[in-house]
Amino acid sequence: MRKNPLLTVIVGFILLAATFTIGVGYSLSVPSGPSTTTPIKHLVVIYQEGASFDHYFASYPYAVNPPREPNFTASLLTPTVNNLGSSLGGGVLYWGNPNAVDPFRLDYIQAFQCANIDNYKAEQQAYDAGQADQFVQALGRIYGQCNPAEPMGYFDGNTVTAVWEYAQHFAMSDNFFATTFGSSTPESLNLIAATTDGGSPLNMANTIVNGTVIGNAYPAFDDCSLFPLISVTGTNIGNLLNDKGITWGWFQGGFTPSSRGGNGAPSCLTAHTNYLGLAVTDYNAMLDPFQYFNDTSNKLHLPPTSTVMIGQTDQANHQYDLSDFWLAANSGNMPSVSFLKAPGAQTGQSGSSDPLDEQTFLVNTINAIEKLPSWSSTMIVVTWDGSGGWYDHVVPPKSTPSNDPANDYFCGHPTSLEMVYADRCGYGSRVPLLIISPWAKSNFVDGTLGDYTSILSFIENNWGLGRFGGNAVDWRAGTLMSMLNFNQSPVPALYLSNKTGLPT
Repeated sequence: MRKNPLLTVIVGFILLAATFTIGVGYSLSVPSGPSTTTPIKHLVVIYQEGASFDHYFASYPYAVNPPREPNFTASLLTPTVNNLGSSLGGGVLYWGNPNAVDPFRLDYIQAFQCANIDNYKAEQQAYDAGQADQFVQALGRIYGQCNPAEPMGYFDGNTVTAVWEYAQHFAMSDNFFATTFGSSTPESLNLIAATTDGGSPLNMANTIVNGTVIGNAYPAFDDCSLFPLISVTGTNIGNLLNDKGITWGWFQGGFTPSSRGGNGAPSCLTAHTNYLGLAVTDYNAMLDPFQYFNDTSNKLHLPPTSTVMIGQTDQANHQYDLSDFWLAANSGNMPSVSFLKAPGAQTGQSGSSDPLDEQTFLVNTINAIEKLPSWSSTMIVVTWDGSGGWYDHVVPPKSTPSNDPANDYFCGHPTSLEMVYADRCGYGSRVPLLIISPWAKSNFVDGTLGDYTSILSFIENNWGLGRFGGNAVDWRAGTLMSMLNFNQSPVPALYLSNKTGLPT
């Protein structure tokens, strides 16, 4: 963990019945609701698409600030970050980068980029047994107008301005990783179940190997799915929350059907335009991981029976449109745990979205949550579902060895004393993580090792859910608690412009 030497941080919290003392002259009366081990009564996880840490923070906190672009100026108290430009990162932004092309800045007007290759095997090949020197060859696209060197590109605070402003005002991690290598489907399963085991059929080329999900496919329990279809068995965080009667939901743009057939079957074709004016369908079924599990799915995309029931078990079964989140939140009924997924044009996924459209979604969402009466007991986690094939110089720690010679190029073969996780090579690439809350340490960079299961572990600990067991890896999750301080004076809300990303 690192903090600026000019700052003194007093860490701790005092739990006194339902009232917490929070520094001199402050007190917080925690709203009624399920018992929690911290003052956090509402967790909102905003889960974006495809960005490595260096892709968004390579030169943080230093931006080029060319004319006619949002001008970012960092606090002099900003801690050192392990990125391409810092001494912690070896300065590989400026010299000695081992890849075929040096990292390069993408300008504001270059916000929209092609989609890189980001599958399980190729991402491992990019790290080349720890050399991290094959990103161009393994992950670059060679077709049309795409630049095969694109994986080496990064944005700075003139484009991902809001993300940098949130990092300045709240807390971020520079040591947070995808749980395994892979693309959207396996990463989303790791987010909610701490494993990619239990896939069916047992083998499907480039998608399921030895019962482990390693590639993208559509959920079998979603009538807005395309093909191929797969299902997953086992326990996810929704099951644990249901067992304890804790309200929760997955809220995704476009989940409400655009139309229904005569038999009630939904179509999910609502679309919006992105930065380039291209129409992008709002709902992508493969981005809702709960729809792979039969007992947490809403196959027909049925609406909640009432606003009061949002977060509870009814015909919607905890799967909702984003608009349902706001119905609940604005009526004082925000679920204890909420996962938010942007509509397709605003996920940040290269090839269909971009950082500017993403910024609109993030800023609008966070501004609105900060204005809710429940803000004083809320924590927002913002992270991304894997690297999207973008370069990151940090070689991931090896946490889950795998011994599939057809697909594993990084984790190697475990010894007889190590746990064997077939086709679950991890950690995967480093990704950004932000904590936005009155209880986040301000302008703080955390070096505690973490991954998606750290989010699950916070939920499990805060609401007393217990662990998954079996082959899930939530038991070894790093903590998010080092980014929080429940004894501080609350950090003020930060309201940003959804156009510039700068404070309003």
